[in-house]
Order: sequence, then C-alpha cells, then structure tokens
Amino acid sequence: MAVGWIILAGVGGAVFLFVLIAQFNRMVVLRNRVRESWSNVDTELQRRHELIPNLVAAVKGYAKHETTLMRDVTRVRLAALGYRGEPHGLGKLEGRLAAGIDRLLAVAEAYPALKASANFLDLQQELSITEDRIQAARRFYNGNVRDYHNKIRTFPGNIFAPLFGFRQSQFFQIDSLHLRRAPKVTMRR
Repeated sequence: MAVGWIILAGVGGAVFLFVLIAQFNRMVVLRNRVRESWSNVDTELQRRHELIPNLVAAVKGYAKHETTLMRDVTRVRLAALGYRGEPHGLGKLEGRLAAGIDRLLAVAEAYPALKASANFLDLQQELSITEDRIQAARRFYNGNVRDYHNKIRTFPGNIFAPLFGFRQSQFFQIDSLHLRRAPKVTMRR
C-alpha cells in the first residue's frame, strides 16, 4: 500500500513538474513575441523619424514663416527618438509628432509649387506607406501583448507568472486620431 502511495506521489510530482515547465516555456515564448513585435514597431517609427527632416527641409524652402512649427516638429521628433520608457509614453509623443506632420502637410497645401514637386510627392508617398506600416506593426504588437496577458492572467498561468517574475506589458496606443486614419496622399500624374 505504501509503495502505491509513493508511486502516485511520484507520478503526481512528475505531472506537476511537466505543467510547471510547460507554463514557463509558453510564457517565455509569448514574452519574446511581445519583445520582437515591439522591435518591429520601433523599426517603423524610426523610419518615420528619418523621413521627417526631409519633410521639414522641403517645407522650409517654401514656408519660411513657419519656423515655430518646424522647430516644434523637430523637437518632438528628437524627444521620440530618445525616449526609452514604456509604450504608453511613447504613444503620447508619437501622437504629438503625427499632429505636427499633419500640420506640415497642411502648410504645404498652400504652396502649389511645393505640392507639385516630385520630391515632395515622393516624400508624401513614403510617409503614407510608413504610417500604414506603423499601424500594421502596432496591431501585431498589441495582439501579442493580448495573447501574453491572456496567458499570465488565466489559470494556471496566473499562479505561475508571479513566481517566475512575468509582468504585464503595455499596449501601444497612439493618443492622436491622426494615426487612426490613413493620411491623404496626392498622387502625381
């Protein structure tokens, strides 16, 4: 009888250990997916940040009186480039940056020669493509955060997650409606 209990305890311990290892491994995989998808978001934001100086330079050549706007956009871009905090804080900066880009593009509307410039039209097209890519990367990241949260918040993950130090990640939400709609692009003929 005692041997039976020992075998049962051994099997129960093995099952528990298997569940523990499987839970840990799944949480690691999901956390790594969140980190990887954040890297994709960061890459697309970097691409946008690299296009902004070209936009500022193009508008500056035509709209010399808009120096405050161009300075503000440049300042927010630099702040976003240097930001190392949580996605929520970056979302606020990116929302301000998107609003600044919108204002720069609106200023360009007042200058027909600028609007007709092939370089400016190419730049607008690149910005539009980049905005779409940012949105796709953001959706992918937020989907991975959702899956990770589901794992660490549901049973049995909610028991093991605190033991292994798994913490929630933040969703990446942009505080501007600008990035929730596709930018207007004028196509050249």
